[in-house]
Amino acid sequence: MIWKDSACSFWPFFVLILVFLFFSFIPVGLWISAWAAGVRVPLITLVAMRLRRVPPAKIIYPLIKATKAGLDVRLDRLEAHYLAGGNVDRVVDALIAADKAGIKLTFDRAAAIDLAGRDVLEAVRVSVNPKVIQTPMVAAVAKDGIQLLATARVTVRANIDRLVGGAGEETIIARVGEGIVTTIGSANSHKEVLENPDRISKTVLEKGLDAGTAFEILSVDIADVDVGKNIGAQLQIDQAEADKKIAQAKAEERRAMAVAAEQENRALVEAMRAKLVEAQAQVPLALAEALRTGRLGVMDYYRLKNIEADTDMRESISRAAKPEGEE
Repeated sequence: MIWKDSACSFWPFFVLILVFLFFSFIPVGLWISAWAAGVRVPLITLVAMRLRRVPPAKIIYPLIKATKAGLDVRLDRLEAHYLAGGNVDRVVDALIAADKAGIKLTFDRAAAIDLAGRDVLEAVRVSVNPKVIQTPMVAAVAKDGIQLLATARVTVRANIDRLVGGAGEETIIARVGEGIVTTIGSANSHKEVLENPDRISKTVLEKGLDAGTAFEILSVDIADVDVGKNIGAQLQIDQAEADKKIAQAKAEERRAMAVAAEQENRALVEAMRAKLVEAQAQVPLALAEALRTGRLGVMDYYRLKNIEADTDMRESISRAAKPEGEE
């Protein structure tokens, strides 16, 4: 009797656990919601999703939205897109937005855009409501050497067909900046650009800068043009400074060569003086030899000394008679 009483008290808990496990594994509530929305999904399909590790809610709720919006989207394709790593809810929202805006967008194209890493819903919104891209300050120099600083606003619309494999906003900004530099650089004077800034817009639009990008350029408007530095004058100043330094270097080189030549001449003079002193040192020896051998008499020697003394006196008198500083 005790065992029967305990078994009877255990059965309600056991049934409750079974019911809890049943409803936690089999999404009956989700199946009822889909059935109430007019989406006929077999219950076994939801169980199979659980076995394939696919959350049924992430597939059924987008399917309900697509069905209510009048779109024909298959359940297996939504599940395949989820398994491929895509955002099913985002793709369905993009399809609904494109259908309401009258934009031709298939599920395969939307799935490809989503798997490529782009926001497909944002792309549809940009297709409906064009986007304005502000370019950074672009510096360019006209032919007269004056620098101009320009900024532009580029109005673009997403091109659904080129979203996969098309370049992004960075390419648009780079191409527009290149067009601004080319237009300003080809102007003869910066005043021409300041008087007609729309020539920049015309030149940029004529180049077809949106080729190969995920956008279609609708307009390019020059927001601001400012005058920068006088690059031409600065370059001339730098060139003149460089020429001055070159001339100074050459003059210094010539001065150094002149100093070297002067030093060489002084050394040569000293060498000649050394030779003269050496030659003069031989004179007393020659006189002594002449006196010893009798080729020179004593009176001849005295007359020679008198001539030398007279010569020295004349030289000292001539030096004393010269003005100061003329020596």
